[in-house]
Amino acid sequence: MVSGTVQSFLKCSTGGILLSDTGDHLLNSDAEDGHEHCIFCHATADRGFRIIWEDDIYKVFYDHRPATACHLQLIPKRHIDSVKFMNKDDVTMVKEMEILGHRILDDMNVPRTLHRLGFHIPPFTSVTHLHLHVQGLPYRSWPDKVKFPVARGRGGFEKGLSWFVEIDQAIRILEKGSYVGVLPC
Repeated sequence: MVSGTVQSFLKCSTGGILLSDTGDHLLNSDAEDGHEHCIFCHATADRGFRIIWEDDIYKVFYDHRPATACHLQLIPKRHIDSVKFMNKDDVTMVKEMEILGHRILDDMNVPRTLHRLGFHIPPFTSVTHLHLHVQGLPYRSWPDKVKFPVARGRGGFEKGLSWFVEIDQAIRILEKGSYVGVLPC
């Protein structure tokens, strides 16, 4: 695997066959924190992860229980528990994750209108390490769709009552100096 470049893929659902490198790079990051019991801090092919892209800051791999034909996880290598622990200082990182997620889906020929990027909000997370769901819609089933509810905000809130926040909602919430939670924010 070539490190530090966005890779193109033949099909999302086939396990990521490499076609080309585009040479794109993002900002440098801190070294991996190595939280002893965090499965995502130690995500490697040897541990069963199907990693399709990584650089010094981020890693992208297939979701082990995909809700869509193209369902990836994009994680920062630096351990952050969840979107709930982020603040205004993290906006740049979230924007980088958004750009990278869209680029990978674009390289997989997923139309922009079918991109969905977002975070689950604790306590509705399966792994305590920030992970962006990068999905090419549609969902495989109705139960899969229910796991990723999008609640639009009203009355000055960016999002409504929901355990899932789309990445653009998260960015706007953090830019305001607020925190992302299950309740409207």
